[in-house]
Amino acid sequence: MERGRAMEEACEAFIRLIEAGEYYEAHEALEAVWYPRRFEDDDEMRLVKGFINASVAFELIRRGRPAPAAKTWRVYLKYRPLMEGLSSPHLPYYRRVEAALDERYERLFGA
Repeated sequence: MERGRAMEEACEAFIRLIEAGEYYEAHEALEAVWYPRRFEDDDEMRLVKGFINASVAFELIRRGRPAPAAKTWRVYLKYRPLMEGLSSPHLPYYRRVEAALDERYERLFGA
């Protein structure tokens, strides 16, 4: 599968799984495209890593571990600003991921 289409499909799956409360599976969906590229010096891959961290934070909340969840969420927040300078054809997908994460964060963390 073409790399670009793989990222789009992974983002769609990630959003669907986050909305369904399947946080570990959401992590797996994005990790499949991030993992082979994890050593690249690339802000886009760092942003995807941040999305993965956000889903891990949600899974930690589910498991009753709020302190590690908050710490992991802060890792996501560290990477989130990378979206602003990103020039990527996937940016609309990343914005949708961001919106899904924000909505779920409010539900889980009560922000």
